[in-house]
Amino acid sequence: MTALTGSSLTDVGIDAVAIKPTEVAVERACDLGVETVTVDYEGRGSVPDSDLLRELTASFDVRVTAPVRADGFDPRGDDHLRKTLPESVGEVLVAGHPAYLDEDEQRRAVAPRLSAAAEAATDPWVGTESIERLALAVGHTQYELLGPNTVPTVRALRAAGVTESIAVYAPVVLSTDEDTILDAVGEYAARRNRVRERLPERAPRDSSATGQARRELLRGSRAYALVGGADDVTEQVSELDAAGVDRIVGYPARGLDPLV
Repeated sequence: MTALTGSSLTDVGIDAVAIKPTEVAVERACDLGVETVTVDYEGRGSVPDSDLLRELTASFDVRVTAPVRADGFDPRGDDHLRKTLPESVGEVLVAGHPAYLDEDEQRRAVAPRLSAAAEAATDPWVGTESIERLALAVGHTQYELLGPNTVPTVRALRAAGVTESIAVYAPVVLSTDEDTILDAVGEYAARRNRVRERLPERAPRDSSATGQARRELLRGSRAYALVGGADDVTEQVSELDAAGVDRIVGYPARGLDPLV
């Protein structure tokens, strides 16, 4: 089986896209026909120019990931980058991945910074990774990473009366080819605890994996990403919608070219 062509995020029911500015030019999101664009944080040097962000808001709901512990976005310290964001640009408030934080930033308390940032923001999304209870206490749109427990967790939240909007981030690979899937999201899946614990030591994390490692990586890819043919991904998206997810934000794990 080969990678699919002619399929887009909107074809499978996804109307929001996450862009990594170190991988693709942010303005290329204009080719995707989506409604919402979120710009991931990959370090202070990769934050897009404010004029570009302002231009994009003419066509999209634009949001920028703001790690509340990082210099430049810290509401209790250096927040100069946050102040440069146009008023028309929304924020995705997150604790921040350690890979993009120095040792001092990693030691900063999340709770007071997340609360302060949320109070100062207009309609923010709040990333839940590693801080689920804190994020729920802060309120606003809950922004979760797709995982094997996403559907039952969202159902439980809705059954418990949680009315806040819920958005889910998921890498997307519109392909039925196992090698293509592993090259795109094998490394991503391997970083998840459930997958990492089952992988043989020093096993490859891409299409070169064989045996047990390959099986675990494929299982993890299907649990933590939206992968497969267009019909398969559409079915996964429909299941998330039915559980109570309001917005699915797809990260094009193979880049934008296969989707435009």
